[in-house]
Amino acid sequence: QACMQKYIVKNYFYYYLFRFSAALGEEIFYITFLPFIYWNVDHSVSRRMIIIWSIVMYIGQVSKDILKWPRPLSPPVVKLEMRTDAEYGMPSTHAMAATAISFSFLIATMNQYKYPFELGLVAAFVFSTLVCLSRLYTGMHTVLDVIGGALISAVLLVLLYPAWDTIDHLLLTSPFCPLLSIVVPLVLCYNYPKLDYYSPTRGDTTTILGAGAGATVGFWLNNQYTAPVYTSHNFHLGFPLITSKILVVVLARFFVGIVVVLLTRRLMKSVVLGMLGYRYKFPIGDLEARRRLEVEVPYKFVTYSSVGFSATVLVPLLHELLGLM
Repeated sequence: QACMQKYIVKNYFYYYLFRFSAALGEEIFYITFLPFIYWNVDHSVSRRMIIIWSIVMYIGQVSKDILKWPRPLSPPVVKLEMRTDAEYGMPSTHAMAATAISFSFLIATMNQYKYPFELGLVAAFVFSTLVCLSRLYTGMHTVLDVIGGALISAVLLVLLYPAWDTIDHLLLTSPFCPLLSIVVPLVLCYNYPKLDYYSPTRGDTTTILGAGAGATVGFWLNNQYTAPVYTSHNFHLGFPLITSKILVVVLARFFVGIVVVLLTRRLMKSVVLGMLGYRYKFPIGDLEARRRLEVEVPYKFVTYSSVGFSATVLVPLLHELLGLM
C-alpha cells in the first residue's frame, strides 16, 4: 500500500496554486461548476458541456486501462496524491477534462453571449494549462501523459462539434432518450476493461457516466413537461449587466442547489449501499466488498444518476417555488 512521502515546501505560492488547480479536475469541481452553469447561465451550454465531459472522460479512463502506461516512479518524483496512484498514467484525464470543459464552454457561449472572444480564449487556455501543470507538479503524470490527454480531448472536441446540435436535438426530443441514457452507460460500466488489481478508474467512470445519465434524463424530462427557464434570453454573460440583485439571485440559486445535490448524494449513498449490503450479505464498512463489480457499479451509478437528476429537475423546481427564477 502506498504511503505519503515526506517533503519540504519551498514555494507556497506554487504549492497552493497547483494543489488548487489539481482540484479543478476532481469531483468537487464537477459537482459545483457544471450545475452552476445549468442553474445560472444557460441550459444549452450546460447540456453540451456535460455530454462532452462524459464522452471525453469515458474514453480517457478506458484508454488508461487499455494502454497500461505506468505513472512516474516515486522516487525520484514526490507524489502529492495517493488516491489515484493505483491508476495508470496515460492519458491524463485531468488534462482531458480541463481541456474539454474550458473549450466546450468557450465554443458553446461565444456566439450566444457578448464578451471578447480573446478573453474567453485566454481564460480557457489558462484554466486548462493550470490543470495540466498541476499534474506535473503533484508528480502524478509525465509531460507525455499531459500532452496526450490534452490532444486527445482537443481531437474529440473537433470531431464532436459538427454533431452538437444533432445530439442535443435527439437528447431533448427522442422518445428513446431516457431508456438509452440509462442502458448504454450501464452496459459500458459493466463491460469496463478488467485489470489484474483494483483501480478506482472503473468507479470513477461509473460516477461520471451515472451523473451524465441522470442529467440527460432530466434534460429530456424538462423539455417534455416544462418550459425553459435559464436561457440566453433572460440572462447574459456580459459583465456590465451583472448587478447586485442578479448576483444575489445567482448565489441563492447556487446555495439552494448545492445543498440539495449534496443531500441527495449523501442520502442515496446510504440507501443504495444498505440495499446492496443486504442483497449481497456484506457489512457496509467492508471496503473489499464495495469494490466488487456487482456492488461498485450499481452503487456508484444509482447514486450519481440521482445526483444528476436532482440537479436538473428537482433543483429548478425548488428554485421556482422559492421565487428564484
